[in-house]
Amino acid sequence: MSNTTKYTPPKVWTWDASSGGQFANINRPISGATKDKDLPKGRHPFQLYSLATPNGVKVTVMLEELLELGIKDAEYDAYLINIGDGDQFSSGFVEVNPNSKIPALVDKSGDVEINVFESASILLHLAEKFGHFLPKQGTAARVETLNWLFWAQGSAPFLGGGFGHFYHYAPEKFEYPINRYTMEVKRQLDVLDKQLATKNYICGDDYTIADMAIWPWYGVLVRGGLYEAADFLQVNGYKNVIRWANQIAVRPAVKRGVKVNRTWGDLSEQLPERHHAKDFATKTLDKLA
Repeated sequence: MSNTTKYTPPKVWTWDASSGGQFANINRPISGATKDKDLPKGRHPFQLYSLATPNGVKVTVMLEELLELGIKDAEYDAYLINIGDGDQFSSGFVEVNPNSKIPALVDKSGDVEINVFESASILLHLAEKFGHFLPKQGTAARVETLNWLFWAQGSAPFLGGGFGHFYHYAPEKFEYPINRYTMEVKRQLDVLDKQLATKNYICGDDYTIADMAIWPWYGVLVRGGLYEAADFLQVNGYKNVIRWANQIAVRPAVKRGVKVNRTWGDLSEQLPERHHAKDFATKTLDKLA
């Protein structure tokens, strides 16, 4: 083991703000707002407050897929929430999502504004509202889609908060948690690889919100874009996942969706705010620079 000292938990845990690594400035053991700040609002039916993490990308891809179908009522304004600066703890954001996590969506399309948070809830809300990317009520295909949608919600924390944290973000590297979460992530990849061995998409021939929920985590991972861990995890062994991941990556709506609320990487791939379809051609950071 690589641990140099043995840690014995105290009888009662107390918070040490200095122990949070690079996230010490925003992590705390209580909820609620830390600053008063209203959220900006645009003119479109949907107001998205997010960042292009895997969970944020799920929603921007969904909205862009709906627009790709010609559904103009799915137009949206996307505002950047910089979680490193603690924007998620503003009073305006907490009003939309008391849990202070991105993404958060305000649906202004009806008589009453609806706050929607948790990425799976947003995907389900939009799919039911517009009647796309989710099979009809009462069908086996719908149940299968929801099975995999919630599989993603239950599994991805082991990839992100578990493996990603200890392998990539933690200020110190420890063998035990890295081994523990690596084993689980590889098990999950094997689950997906076997599921995709006989299916075009996660649930069969049709592209659904299950694919949109899983791809930003596992699809991006096997394409080498998450935690710089492709070699460590030997992702080349998951041939079916790679085929599926590459197939989704070339979709026009996906190419647009991954750029929204992005503030790192290639400047041509960064569109911190999105208010119009033409923003992709005129307002990515390479254009503004």
